[in-house]
Amino acid sequence: MVSKILVVEDEADIRDLIHFNLFKEKFDVDVCEDGYGALEAFHRFNPDLVLLDLMLPGKSGLDICREIKEINKNCLVIMVTARGEEEDIIKGFEMGADDYISKPFSPKVLIARVKAVLKRSTNSAIEKSNDMDVVYGTFSIDLGRRKFSLENNEIELTYSEFQIMELFLKKPGQVFTRSKIVDLIRGENHAISDRSVDVQIVGLRKKLGSFGQEIETVRGVGYRMKDN
Repeated sequence: MVSKILVVEDEADIRDLIHFNLFKEKFDVDVCEDGYGALEAFHRFNPDLVLLDLMLPGKSGLDICREIKEINKNCLVIMVTARGEEEDIIKGFEMGADDYISKPFSPKVLIARVKAVLKRSTNSAIEKSNDMDVVYGTFSIDLGRRKFSLENNEIELTYSEFQIMELFLKKPGQVFTRSKIVDLIRGENHAISDRSVDVQIVGLRKKLGSFGQEIETVRGVGYRMKDN
């Protein structure tokens, strides 16, 4: 089945370049030039993946990313950013973005990143369809429906938070470095600072309330789920 990709980019030259190269790779492509029409295009086209510029007229890419993930968690989002926008990249991951690519980029890198995200999503879906739910203490994860519960009460997690909890609950007691966490949930060689992982952990602990202390900080190393 051909994957459908929506390109939201206000710079015409970049938009045309992305469209041409995706079309050449046999993807079904639609485009949008600003934040005003992004959600309308999303509803109309129903894409599998959105290439989303973060700096847009009308509505910011971060807001659009959040709204897309609220509408359809399974829709993949790759942020397109200018160099030096690390804070926005971190915020995008917090809102559920799946990957990012920095301008300027080569068409080959763009296509490779798109294919990698689509493949990773497909493999993840296959694994989850064959996997059992994960239960550890008061925590439980329904992998098929991507639901996380604490004491049988469902808690809404971002895409990244869910991946981190799945990682921790499958291997309680194992210490994961910050870079290893990024590699495992995003793929290798991401130019994201360790701070992005710290932000995710802070958000998780807040959502877990008094149970947040179950996620332990291993000073100078990383994090782990307490092995009770």
